[in-house]
Amino acid sequence: MEEHALSDRNNLREGLVAGIFAYVLWGLLTIYWKALHGFPPFELIGWRIVSSFIILTVLALANGRLRNIARSCFSRELAPRIAAAAALVTVNWSSYVWAVAHDHVIETALGYFMAPLLTMWLGVTVLKEKLNVAQRITISLAVVAIAVLTVGYGRVPVIALLIAASWAFYGLLKRQVPMSSLDSLTAEMMWLVAPALVLAVTQAGRTDSVTQTADTLHLTLVILTGLITVVPLWMFGFAAQRVPLTVLGPLQYSVPTINFLLGWLAYNESLGATKVVGFGFVWIALVVLGVDTYRRSVSSTARYKR
Repeated sequence: MEEHALSDRNNLREGLVAGIFAYVLWGLLTIYWKALHGFPPFELIGWRIVSSFIILTVLALANGRLRNIARSCFSRELAPRIAAAAALVTVNWSSYVWAVAHDHVIETALGYFMAPLLTMWLGVTVLKEKLNVAQRITISLAVVAIAVLTVGYGRVPVIALLIAASWAFYGLLKRQVPMSSLDSLTAEMMWLVAPALVLAVTQAGRTDSVTQTADTLHLTLVILTGLITVVPLWMFGFAAQRVPLTVLGPLQYSVPTINFLLGWLAYNESLGATKVVGFGFVWIALVVLGVDTYRRSVSSTARYKR
C-alpha cells in the first residue's frame, strides 16, 4: 500500500516536472525562431515539417507503430480529419514564425491567451455544449478585449486571431482522432512532407534563403527544428499520463506569458496603455474561466467519491 502510494507520488512528481519543462520549452521557442528571423519564414516551416517527419518516422519505426499510423493516416474514416488538422497546424506554425520574424511576439502571446476562450466558444457552436454564467462572462470579456485591442493596434489583431483560431480548431479535430499526440502528429507530417519539400526547394532560390546564406550555426538550428518540435510534445504526452488535467491545464498559460514578457522586455515591442487594458480583459476572462473549471472539477470529484 505504502509502496503503491510512493509510486503514485513519484509518477506525479515526474509528470509535473515533464509538464513544466514542456511548457517552458514551448515558451522559449520564440528565442529559437528569433535567432532564425533573417531567413524566409515559409522556408523555415518547410524544413521544420521535413525535419519533424524524419524524427517522428524514426520514432514510429522504432516503436513498431509506423504501419498502424500510415494505415490510419490514409483510412477513409480518419484521412479527412488528419488532413484538415495538418492544414491547421501549418497555418498555426506559419503565423507564429512569421509573427516572431516581423516583431509581433506580443501579438502571438495574445493569440495563445485567446485560444482557450475560442475553444470554449467552439464547444458551444460546434459541440452544442451549454454555457454557464461564468462562461458567458468569459466570452463577453474576450469580445471586449478584441475591441479594445483593435483600437490599441489601430487594426484588427489578425495574427492573434489567426493563431487562436487555428489552434482552437486544431484541438477540436484532435479530439476526433483516436490516436496519441505523437502518432497523430506523425500522420499529419505524412500529409505535409511532400508539399513542405516543394515549398523549401522553391524558397531555396531566394538570396536570403537558408541554403544560400546560412552559416554552420544557423544551418544546425534549422536541422534541429524537428527536434524542438517533437521533444516538448513528447514531454507533454508523458506528463498527461501522470498528472491530472486540472493541474496540467493552468500551466498552458505559461507559454503566452513567456512570449508576452519576451516581446515586451527582451525585444522592446511597444505596449501602450490601450493594449495593456485589452490584455487585462483577456487575463480577467482567463481567471474567471480557470476558477469556474476548478470549481466544476472539485464538484465532479466530490460526486464521484460519493
